[in-house]
Amino acid sequence: MRLVPAHPARTDATGHNPVTGQPHVAGDTPLAIDLSLEDLEREARHVIGEMAWAYYSGGADDERLLAGNVDAWAHWQLHPRVLAGVSEVDLSATLLGTTVTSPVVIAPTAIQGLAHPEGETATARGAASVGALMVLSSLATSSLEEVAAAAPGAPRWMQVYILRDRARTVELAQRAAAHAYGALVLTVDAPVSGLRLRELRGGVHLPHDLALPNLAGASTQRAHEGGFMAVVTGEFEPALTPDDIGWLAGLTDLPVVAKGVQRADDALRCIEAGAAAIVVSNHGARQLADAPATADILGEIVDAVGDRAEVYVDGGIRRAPDVVKALALGARAVLIGRPSLWAVAAGGSDGVASLLRWYTSELRRTMALCGADSLPAIDRSLVRRAAGWDLDSGRP
Repeated sequence: MRLVPAHPARTDATGHNPVTGQPHVAGDTPLAIDLSLEDLEREARHVIGEMAWAYYSGGADDERLLAGNVDAWAHWQLHPRVLAGVSEVDLSATLLGTTVTSPVVIAPTAIQGLAHPEGETATARGAASVGALMVLSSLATSSLEEVAAAAPGAPRWMQVYILRDRARTVELAQRAAAHAYGALVLTVDAPVSGLRLRELRGGVHLPHDLALPNLAGASTQRAHEGGFMAVVTGEFEPALTPDDIGWLAGLTDLPVVAKGVQRADDALRCIEAGAAAIVVSNHGARQLADAPATADILGEIVDAVGDRAEVYVDGGIRRAPDVVKALALGARAVLIGRPSLWAVAAGGSDGVASLLRWYTSELRRTMALCGADSLPAIDRSLVRRAAGWDLDSGRP
């Protein structure tokens, strides 16, 4: 497995042709990059050890949704157009006014200090080097100030939980606004922790050389002693309502994104309460193992929301064709979680940059093969349910 181009003469690490010094342009033949996510995960597991791997890779209960999230994208097929006259492919987009080079976003993933000594700052530098948006977890092991300093001027959003001690949430939101984070991403699907058996059995906890600087309070001590589920139980407000979206939106001028929505009616309630965008998400299959895969509910939520808010999605997205399927079903962007963790563990900031370049290259290839020259050209006509799969039941 390689995290480098198969034909390195095409571009250098900055995305420029090393011969001409000119940037790689949208119309160039997609760069061939040899990357296996399965090999990348195996390499990361070897580097980080079993406890960290158990934390990152595990899901809720019997983990049926872990595989279900990935498998559900295969239940959709791309339905390509031909003779579309595509000579260039443009991946650029804006997300709540934030300009990005592609619709692939780094999802908020916690405790990255378990993956790499530089933690979230390494991920931030890798994302910044290719112009990708990173969403920083409030359960990061690097402070939001350190991440901002590591990638000045880069697109970044801040994920937040509403805590029982609301003054701490107020402080976190105001710190994010002061350090040029572009949005607050409120996780709404964690009134309690899911039953994460792999964490319990693996004795997952926060090592004593790491802290949770964005939460402060007693969170670090709880994570040292009782693991991360203890932080959810002891720190997070369990009784959120739509009014809390409006409350959070009133703390700063930043737009609020509601992450963890799995129903069309909930999406509408979030928007009516003040959310500017929705992330269709089941928390990476870490909360409720019997919830639906996000690929199976994305379309209905997009249809209900219409043009009232932007809709994004995460959960099981692994390959560039998965990204195109999500965009065809109506998502404006996708969030990538575990693959970014394997990339930072195996290669630090360079690994993250290489992973994102792989997505970019293969997105260009997939879009060209589908006859789409830009993100707006990807519509519902480019995706169809695979033969033999029932849309309502999700079964053959």
